[in-house]
Amino acid sequence: MQHHQPHLSAAGTSTPGGPTIALPSTSSEYKRGKKRGSYNCGRCGLPKKGHSCHTSTIATTPTDSSADISAPSSLSVTRPPPSRQGYSHLRRALSFDDVDNCGDFYTPEPEEDDFDVTVDEQESDPDSGGLPGSCLWEVLRRLPPAGLLSAAKVCKGWRETARRLWRAAEVLKLRVPIRAQVGFVGSVLHKCPGLVSLSLRMESDVDATMLACIAFSCPNLEFMEISTSDTALNRITGDELGRFVADRRMLKSLKMEGCSNLGGFVLCSSSLSTLWLSDLCSLSKMVFNCPNLKEISLEFSRQENDSTDLITMAEGLGRGCPRLQNIHIASLRLTHAVVLALSAAQLRGLRMLSLVLGSEITDASVAAIASSYPNLELLDLSGSSISDSGIGMICNVFPETLSRLLVALCPNITSSGIQFATAQLPLLELMDCGMTICDPDSLNPTSEETSGCEVQKTTNAKMHLIHQKLIIKHSRLKKLSLWGCSGLDALYLNCPGLNDLNLNSCNNLHPERLLLQCPSLESVHASNCQELLIGAIESQVKNNPAPVENLLMSKRFADGSKRVRVPHFLTAQSCGDDKKRRKVEKRQCKVLLY
Repeated sequence: MQHHQPHLSAAGTSTPGGPTIALPSTSSEYKRGKKRGSYNCGRCGLPKKGHSCHTSTIATTPTDSSADISAPSSLSVTRPPPSRQGYSHLRRALSFDDVDNCGDFYTPEPEEDDFDVTVDEQESDPDSGGLPGSCLWEVLRRLPPAGLLSAAKVCKGWRETARRLWRAAEVLKLRVPIRAQVGFVGSVLHKCPGLVSLSLRMESDVDATMLACIAFSCPNLEFMEISTSDTALNRITGDELGRFVADRRMLKSLKMEGCSNLGGFVLCSSSLSTLWLSDLCSLSKMVFNCPNLKEISLEFSRQENDSTDLITMAEGLGRGCPRLQNIHIASLRLTHAVVLALSAAQLRGLRMLSLVLGSEITDASVAAIASSYPNLELLDLSGSSISDSGIGMICNVFPETLSRLLVALCPNITSSGIQFATAQLPLLELMDCGMTICDPDSLNPTSEETSGCEVQKTTNAKMHLIHQKLIIKHSRLKKLSLWGCSGLDALYLNCPGLNDLNLNSCNNLHPERLLLQCPSLESVHASNCQELLIGAIESQVKNNPAPVENLLMSKRFADGSKRVRVPHFLTAQSCGDDKKRRKVEKRQCKVLLY
């Protein structure tokens, strides 16, 4: 849930669609407002002694201010563990959860609005309206930042408690609107000197001044993310980013998007363990000297004129980052030579490898990966040119380790290769085959200038891609994505553990040739499908039997030494009574149309 937060500045605090509420910029202004030492009533002016004021409080309407800026933010006083959640446009490089029907991987992260912390008992404060300090703390810590700023103006006790909450905060998520300046971010960060994790959603331009403000205000920062909107421009250069990383001795995670102006960089850090950079373009140099780096995600812009030397970068990863475990690279310039360079890097701890959009990655590249890294748990070769032969090599090398396989946008893979993978990989839990089994007419329409001979040759070569049948039987598969498989006309699934199925844009799938034996299904994505197919899906997911527990009673021997199952003929009546008492709730499956 998003809340519009006021902008804290010396001029005042504004709320969206409302007036600007003036805030004192110094503590002396608070003292003058209290009028300490006065013997007269602040409402009617009569002496306080023996006086009972009946004058109603008049709400003053403050004047408008030019600093009308709202900033949704969230604050947390507990340090979060490094989670596997997506960050705005920054794709979680090695996650299946961000796959959608367009081939784009992006899931926005929901913002948290409450303080989440367990604190020690606070001393009671007579200025807190009679509430015990611990109760006031528990109330205020559940407020969003906007509410906390407003609560600080109630009285001295509330202001002090709010100040302690701000100082105790370790996590801050802040949206910086278009008209905001660096001073806005600085005024908020100044309240939170103990920040450990900072997430900025920039709707205004960001440059080195922002990095300097963060470095000055957050000396203990360990996790930092900067995401940009479509209207924002990231002006940070490679030298400025390198100096920031080198000076942050405690920085463990850096995630930044919109890095189109880096030009080149040298990153040296002994503490950095996670690095995500997106929108990279034409880098002159990429030097990594991060001995403790475990995860790296580099996404390049999809421009044909990108001149980045990925071979040199891959060779440098082996020298400067020997502890890498997860690698994600998305670039149109990924080739077989880049794969050979990564194979020669000898990253012995590598467990997850994602090389996306490399159309020149072939079955030979799969052989190089299999020979160098036999312990992979995740392999993502989406957008490559591998075929069923490459799938066979993957199955021969990784049968005991591979649990996630993503081969979307691989037109040379057929339903036979997919069936072979699910049959030979017993640990497989998720598989993405989007746009693999496709109707060639929808992908490569033949122009009028093409000769009849070429049309006949293309039709004969790709006739096997039309009207394919897919049969999958797997006990551990949990997520299966077949989005865009327009060449698929029959689907039979027998997967007891499957809970998520993506059938978006499966236009040619016949309703009478669909069989779903998946009792654990929770969601089926079926956008851009025929209405008859949607009806068949809804009918089958409703009729799927839910997994029922074994209701046979268990008894022990007289000495209590061994537990045995009681046969049906001995416990027919008791089992019947037990079924009446224990109702098995069937899990509802949702068919998503969007």
